[in-house]
Amino acid sequence: MSTQDPVVLKRAAVARAVKAGNAADVLDARRDYAAEKLAAYIQRTVDEAPPLTDEQRARLTHLLRPTAGGGS
Repeated sequence: MSTQDPVVLKRAAVARAVKAGNAADVLDARRDYAAEKLAAYIQRTVDEAPPLTDEQRARLTHLLRPTAGGGS
């Protein structure tokens, strides 16, 4: 069984959506691709870093949570 890189799969989904020409699908595919790239980057960074303190983990978690006002 072949394992494929999730980032590559999401990038291919963008290409398929663009080719199909549906703007909503393109937007969704691009958002999914960006999220997958971010997840891969975060995973690599966490794997390379020393363990975080609870305070550091809480601060980083806060950055990823949506706020009530929708801004940062």
